[in-house]
Amino acid sequence: QVQVVESGGGLVQAGDSLRLSCAASGRTFSTYAMGWFRQAPGKEREFVAAIVWSAITISTYYADAVQGRFTISRNNAENTVYLQMNSLKPEDAAVYYCAASTGPRRYDGGRYYRYEAGYHYWGQGTQVTVSS
Repeated sequence: QVQVVESGGGLVQAGDSLRLSCAASGRTFSTYAMGWFRQAPGKEREFVAAIVWSAITISTYYADAVQGRFTISRNNAENTVYLQMNSLKPEDAAVYYCAASTGPRRYDGGRYYRYEAGYHYWGQGTQVTVSS
């Protein structure tokens, strides 16, 4: 089992920055990818960013809506991933969820990790509110 816990959400103004954290615990040795999704009121949960790694490689993927503004990273020693969000817009407001993927790694250019089905464990979510 893998447990994931998000933190760092809050209320900011448009144009501000915010950094979310996701701490993973449990049998994290079998985790090869983690991602961020978000869900705004009345909307479906959508992909935000993903990070996939091995002993020698690391890849990141982003939704078009956040490309160039958000950065996903990982601290291997702490089993923690981060989502640095810059130039926040009101449309970025949502509950942000962290997810972890275990088992065989997919080598498809990151497509598999853009969908909820690519992950096995989910956090409780952290609220991000952006005022205009």
